[in-house]
Amino acid sequence: MHNLDLVLTLAGGLAAALALGYATHRLGLSPIVGYLLAGVAVGPHTPGFVADRHTAEQLAEVGVILLMFGVGLPFRVEELLAVRRIALPGAAAQCAAATALGAGVALGFGWGGPAAVVFGLSVSVASAVVLTRVLADHHALHTPAGHVAVGWLVVQDLFAVLVLVLLPAVFGAGAVGPGRLPLVLGLAAVKIGVLVAGVLVVGGRVVPWLLRHAAATGSRELFTLTVLVVALGVAVGSAELFGASMALGAFLAGMVVGRSDFSVRAATEALPMRDAFAVLFFVSVGMLLDPAFLLRAPGRVAATAGVVLVGTPVVALGVVLARGYPPRVALPVALSLAQVGEFSFILAAAGAGLGVLPDEATQILVAVAIGTISLNPLVYRLAAPVESWAARRPRLWRLLIARVREQLPGAPAPAGVDPAYRAVVVGYGPVGRTVCRLLRENGIEPTVIELNIDTVSRLRAGGVPVVYGDATRRDTLQEAGVDRAGSLLLSSSGMTGSEEVIRLARELNPGVRVLARSGYVRELPALQRAGAEGMFSGEGEVALALTEAILRRLGATPEQTDRERERVRLELVGGHAGDAAGSPEPFLSAAPDRGRSDRPVGPAAGATDRPGTDRG
Repeated sequence: MHNLDLVLTLAGGLAAALALGYATHRLGLSPIVGYLLAGVAVGPHTPGFVADRHTAEQLAEVGVILLMFGVGLPFRVEELLAVRRIALPGAAAQCAAATALGAGVALGFGWGGPAAVVFGLSVSVASAVVLTRVLADHHALHTPAGHVAVGWLVVQDLFAVLVLVLLPAVFGAGAVGPGRLPLVLGLAAVKIGVLVAGVLVVGGRVVPWLLRHAAATGSRELFTLTVLVVALGVAVGSAELFGASMALGAFLAGMVVGRSDFSVRAATEALPMRDAFAVLFFVSVGMLLDPAFLLRAPGRVAATAGVVLVGTPVVALGVVLARGYPPRVALPVALSLAQVGEFSFILAAAGAGLGVLPDEATQILVAVAIGTISLNPLVYRLAAPVESWAARRPRLWRLLIARVREQLPGAPAPAGVDPAYRAVVVGYGPVGRTVCRLLRENGIEPTVIELNIDTVSRLRAGGVPVVYGDATRRDTLQEAGVDRAGSLLLSSSGMTGSEEVIRLARELNPGVRVLARSGYVRELPALQRAGAEGMFSGEGEVALALTEAILRRLGATPEQTDRERERVRLELVGGHAGDAAGSPEPFLSAAPDRGRSDRPVGPAAGATDRPGTDRG
């Protein structure tokens, strides 16, 4: 019967999440809202199918581990250092202010001090999932505001991880009085320090070794399994051996994998499972909401929503302006933080598990999360109108720009490479090597995507920009910089999923020029439909080369040879003759001439594919 409950909970919860997530997406809202509503729909407080709450919570624990692993995976110290002058003090001040405001509201509810503090902490952290989605939807991830907001979220995530570590020591069953609290915190800090050092130092050697051997097998399943074992194993070991939270262990495991050569592949191949369990996490949270509670305590929900929608943005706006950023950066950063999400639920669940938070705290947080996540895309769009409104009021505008500096502190340097001089090359076989050489000789900087780890190691040792991962995954293409490239070249004739690569590249960068290689002429129309501008087949090139060799042997004139080549092209590829001809124009026209009269002109990507040059 228990197995049936598990299957019903999985099927019912995911089906409801799919239906409502799709519906909210169609309405222009975050799918997370749909997942939370799905939890309400399958929860015990609404009629119809009721999922097993205990099973959902167990699955949600796996979701939390994989969520934290995903947070640690892309974490880079360099990203934080780039905006450290604003992200560190800004996030600290905002979290402290929001915690104080949330605690004040909770005290007004009549709760005790510990409950008020934990509640305030829960409403002080925003959702990384929602924030990055909003920034991406508004094409703001790579703007100064986007960099500041992401750095801010990194600090918030670290703050939340620290709180998760300290909560059991302060409020757990073995909690001590104020006199011994520093000693307990010191011991906890030592244990956490040993854990962090052990995972980063020892794990930094062992984990890449495991992943390398898993990748060497050529089995995608074994590689995915290795990543999951690392995430779950380090998380469980952190809890059992060091008394830390599994969330911290998973975060550290993500950092270790993220620092290896396998970070992109781990994100693209292993973390789709994270998304499924993360959905169940939001569903399990939604199951806790009793819709009738909104009628019983609307004032408490409204007061908490006020802290998130007004208090947090106002504090963040003030901090960003005080650090010398202009309103065009400060407003988007502040408004993007006006929501709560996964970490709020994790902190609240930890507080409830310690017996600190009352049940209604979770009800309030879930209701506020659904509301603020739903409103956040709309709130973010207010940045430009609010800036325009303030600019028309001289006194207010002078106040907003009083501390603005000409050089934005901590702002990333503008991209120095024009997209026309950047290209992404998929595959580094004989054709890929030739293409990269020709690109570099003509002033175009290539980034290689390659799945052979030995080739990746060799390229990195030689200083060649390379990404280890599957090009059919969006994250791999993003890591390689397709969104900032002028050209994408698929140099391997045997790769599967070429159409998917082209489709994803077009979504990331509608203006990118795509040149694709195939083994057979019959594959060219599919590549063209997917969005390729130049298609080159091994069959076609062999036929053209043989035709030309035979005609020369027979003494044909150049004009006769050209006419016969054109006729063969038409016979082989029909309307795609120009694309398959191997014309050099598509290859180099992505980079305008810089005025170099001695600039070498190489053949097109497909023209390097002569018989015998690439046997793979």
